[in-house]
Amino acid sequence: MIWRREFITLLGGAAVWPLAARGQQGGLPVIGILSGRSLEDSKEFLAAFQQGLNEAGLFEHRNVAIEYRWAENHVDRLPSLATELARGQVAVIVAVGGVPPAQAAKATTTTIPIIFVIGGDPVKLGLVASLNRPGGNITGVTILSGALTAKRLEMLRELHPQASIACLVNPSSPDPKHNWRTPERRRALPERSSVC
Repeated sequence: MIWRREFITLLGGAAVWPLAARGQQGGLPVIGILSGRSLEDSKEFLAAFQQGLNEAGLFEHRNVAIEYRWAENHVDRLPSLATELARGQVAVIVAVGGVPPAQAAKATTTTIPIIFVIGGDPVKLGLVASLNRPGGNITGVTILSGALTAKRLEMLRELHPQASIACLVNPSSPDPKHNWRTPERRRALPERSSVC
């Protein structure tokens, strides 16, 4: 969707603010990308993110460095990956690919600025104190897609009262909508399955 690409481009530009505030300390400032996904699943995000950085005057390898950490859909790897970024003296951590990367980054540092992109409510998830005053070192954008899911299902039921609806979720994840996106999991679904 176009709005999503434009949003991610804007996010890339937002990563500039902490870099400008920290300045350069013995080399290029470093942006840390912490993702719950794989590099393969994130190509569109990376293209838009780099476009946003470029529009803000930042170019990888020229005046900014980027450290990438991919959890490859293994949520249990996120805490150690977040710790690696924090120890690497990054100027900012951009947590993407669901709620778990944002939670791992927040649990790792109280000083490095963290920017997240999620679909859930960051207040209910304990990421921020409030939407208008996030507090601490973490801020970001939420699409609040979880709140829309019930309304979407209600509309679907009105349009097709006899339809069968099924949702597959990972009960151990605070943001289950990201756990079914891998191609292997999609192929494993029966043709008539619906995924929420």
